[in-house]
Amino acid sequence: NPFNPSTKIQYTVPNSSHVTLKVYDLLGREVSTLVNGEQAAGSYEVAFRANDLANGTYFYKLQAGSFTSVKKMMLLK
Repeated sequence: NPFNPSTKIQYTVPNSSHVTLKVYDLLGREVSTLVNGEQAAGSYEVAFRANDLANGTYFYKLQAGSFTSVKKMMLLK
């Protein structure tokens, strides 16, 4: 799923809960916080703009209540 320089991340929250969506580089350093707050159950889409980041592999981590998911994305400029 290469992108340049922005992408949209879609996710679903099954129950109202505190949601965080953060982006990390390959070394595990946090490079962006896209979501950090309470969200009602439903489907969401958030834009991630990587204009100031280098080419490479990044990971986004979604946490909603006790649910956690990590996915990979590739930035190609």
